[in-house]
Amino acid sequence: MNKQTTQPNIRLGDLSVGFVHSITAAMNEQGHCARELLERFELDAEHLAQPGARLSIPRYMRLGHAAIQYTGNPALGLAIGRHSSLNHIGLAGVTAAQAPNARAAARCILRFEPLYAQNYRGASQFIEDHNGAWLNFYSIAPYNAYNCFVVESVLLGWINHLRQVCQSDIDIQLLQIEYPEPAYAAELIQQLNCPVEFNAPYNRIRLSQDSLALNNPNYCPSTWHALLELCEEQLIGKTRHYSLVEQVSQMIAPLLKNGEPNIEHIAHKLRLPTWTLRRKLATHGTQFRQLVNQTRFELASSYIRDTELTFSEISWLLGFSSPEAFQRAFKRWAQQTPGEFRRLARKN
Repeated sequence: MNKQTTQPNIRLGDLSVGFVHSITAAMNEQGHCARELLERFELDAEHLAQPGARLSIPRYMRLGHAAIQYTGNPALGLAIGRHSSLNHIGLAGVTAAQAPNARAAARCILRFEPLYAQNYRGASQFIEDHNGAWLNFYSIAPYNAYNCFVVESVLLGWINHLRQVCQSDIDIQLLQIEYPEPAYAAELIQQLNCPVEFNAPYNRIRLSQDSLALNNPNYCPSTWHALLELCEEQLIGKTRHYSLVEQVSQMIAPLLKNGEPNIEHIAHKLRLPTWTLRRKLATHGTQFRQLVNQTRFELASSYIRDTELTFSEISWLLGFSSPEAFQRAFKRWAQQTPGEFRRLARKN
C-alpha cells in the first residue's frame, strides 16, 4: 500500500449522548455529583440537549472508567444498566415503548440499534427459536477496565428496557458474559436472580417464550406502526448514500480479528458474484486487497490514538499473525512506528 497522506476516516464507532444520563444517574444514586466529571469531558447541558449529538466510543469508555474511579465502585456498570431508560436511546426507545409485547420491543431495540449506537465490531442481534430467543451483544474483546462496564450496562439495560415496556419483571433464563468472573459477580447474580455464565462464547441474554409474550399495557397500534415507519425511514437514510467502497470497508472491519477476510464472503453478503464485485471495485479505482489494508490502517490508527490497547491487542484485533507483523505493516503504511504515532497523537 502506498504511503498514507490522508487522515484516517474510519472510527471505532459512536453512540447517542443519551447514554451519558444513565452514568449520571448511577453516580447520583451513590451520592456523587457527576457535574465535575461531565465538565472534564466537555459534556455540558447544551451539548447533551443537541438533537442527534453523538459521543465516540473511546470517549464514552474513558468517561465510564473515570466514573468508576470517581465513585470507587468497580461494579458501577450494573448501576448504569439499572438506570438505563428507553428514552436514552432516542427514537428506537420511544418506538419500543409502544410495542405490543416484549418480543416486539426487543426486536425493535436491536434492529434499530444503528440509530443510537454504531460500532465497527458488529451489530446486536435478536435470534429466536421455538423455545425462546437470544439477545446478543457483539464482542468487544480484549476486555479491560475500560470496557467491561459497557457489556454489563448494555445487557442489564436491555433487561430494564423490557421491564419498562411490560411494567413487570422479566424472567431471564440465562445471562452469558465473555470475560472472566469479576470480584463483584455475586452482586450481578443477586441483582438479576438468574444463572450467569462467565468466560462464555458470547455476551447475551436468554428469554423464554413466556417472557417474550408479556404484553405492553400501554400498547397503541396506530402509534406503534407510525413510529416503526419513522425508524425504518431513518435506518434507510443512514445507509442510502454509502458507496460500494464504503459498504465493503464496513463489512471488512468486523471480520478482521478472525483472520484474513476474503472477497467471496463479502460478495455473498452483498448478493453479488465475486467477479462482479471485483469489476465494480475496479471501476472505483481500487481492489479488495487495497481495501483490507486501508481498513486495517484506519482502524489501527484509531486504536492507537483513541484507546489504551497494547500493540499486541491491536495486532490480534486486526487479524495479524504476530505483533511484529502488525508493527512492520503499520510502519510501511504510516512511515512511522505505532509507538511514534501514539506519542505524536498524545502530544496533539
